[in-house]
Amino acid sequence: MDKKRIYKKVIMIGRATGCHQLPERSFFYHGKQFPVCARCTGVFIGEILGVALFKIAEISNLTAILFCLIMFVDWFVQYKFQRESNNLRRLVTGFVCGYAFGNFIMKYLRYFM
Repeated sequence: MDKKRIYKKVIMIGRATGCHQLPERSFFYHGKQFPVCARCTGVFIGEILGVALFKIAEISNLTAILFCLIMFVDWFVQYKFQRESNNLRRLVTGFVCGYAFGNFIMKYLRYFM
């Protein structure tokens, strides 16, 4: 499989996750757009770390809710007041929300295992 076909498949997977993939809200590497936007990139990285670090860095439910609210507030201010966020802020707010979500997943999975 050549690199172009692999890249197209990865982009399709990114779209299937529900990401809007707007170029102005995405990172680029060597001229190629990431398969998901900056916020979704942060969410995915945060979820992976939230799951991987759960045993040593579990957060409380209240902290997790606050972390999710941080991302929501960034989105809401952008949506309601047309105040544009930047990709670094999107990455960071996505990361903290993703970390909280990954932590939630592990916290509640342990009751079923």
